[in-house]
Amino acid sequence: MPSIPTETEGFQVDTPGVPPDFNRRSFKLKAADDYDVDIKIEACGVCGSDVHTVTGGWGKQNFPLCVGHEIVGRAVRVGPKVTLVKVGQRVGVGAQVYSCGECKQCKEENETYCQVNLINTYGSPWPGTDIVSQGGHAAYIRTNEYWVFPIPESLPTAAVAPMLCAGLTVYSPLVRHGALKKGAKVGIVGIGGIGHFGILFAKALGAEVWAISRSRTKEADARALGADGFLATNEEGWAAPHRCTFDLIVNCANSIDNFDLAAYLSLMDVHGRWISVGMPEEAGQTVRAQDLASNGVLIGASHLGSRREMLDMLKLAADKNIKPWVEEIQLGETGLKEVITRLKKGDVRYRFTLTGYDEVFGQ
Repeated sequence: MPSIPTETEGFQVDTPGVPPDFNRRSFKLKAADDYDVDIKIEACGVCGSDVHTVTGGWGKQNFPLCVGHEIVGRAVRVGPKVTLVKVGQRVGVGAQVYSCGECKQCKEENETYCQVNLINTYGSPWPGTDIVSQGGHAAYIRTNEYWVFPIPESLPTAAVAPMLCAGLTVYSPLVRHGALKKGAKVGIVGIGGIGHFGILFAKALGAEVWAISRSRTKEADARALGADGFLATNEEGWAAPHRCTFDLIVNCANSIDNFDLAAYLSLMDVHGRWISVGMPEEAGQTVRAQDLASNGVLIGASHLGSRREMLDMLKLAADKNIKPWVEEIQLGETGLKEVITRLKKGDVRYRFTLTGYDEVFGQ
């Protein structure tokens, strides 16, 4: 049996900044248990959550932190009771690494809503220890097998990494809230890192897909991704022709600046669903009862997705040859500052994946 390491090396942020300083150092891993898998990391997507965390947009955090939660690597050690993963498999880890497994939410495949013991991939204290979970800007990660997902061979590492958070974040509300309905008309608001996955997956699921953005700057991109139609909200009367016609709109926008929620809600069919997955740093919007009454629109939100949804999404991506738009950046202090700076400015089409881990940490 291979020895069980107690530490790994990675890049941690001690205090927020724009961009922050990334410090290469060793830090503790959680103690291994019988159901844990050790993964040698090969790539990690960069998520808006990483930016909000390390720049201070989401407030106080459990620093020092090694962020990154779109992780792809190889399983190098499995605990004696692990059955879902084999040594040598290429696997992924998303934004959550543990839940209690026993509560009502966990037993109903809603484990990302666990109210008992939800552990995020980074920033969550492990109960009964002084260790805070650390993410994918590191050589290794250790986590429970339930949160480790085999990757189909046909999906390239750099392309599949962002699916593990951004992809799942939009896939789950699509399949739960109406995109599978025959003839469904689905809108995707915000053509960014999550939104571009929304177009790809909604189209792959068979829906009529409309991209909704402030201007027509991204119309060509949206149509190249598979959108059937495009709405620009800075145009006079943009909503009127589509009033009460959408079955589902997934709001992926990362800002609510000049966001006319009432106009968006008017697009929904009777009891259509408006589901938000973006998490802007600004305060929330005002929802008036009058804006809901004319079509009985239902407003909700979604958080990540279940293990079953993750596996289904990866299979769909492989079966449909889904190709997200991904730019690779070399891991390291320079690369990390670049991706945080560019993401903060929205300078990406449409996801970053950090690669070159062997060059940094060795074979």
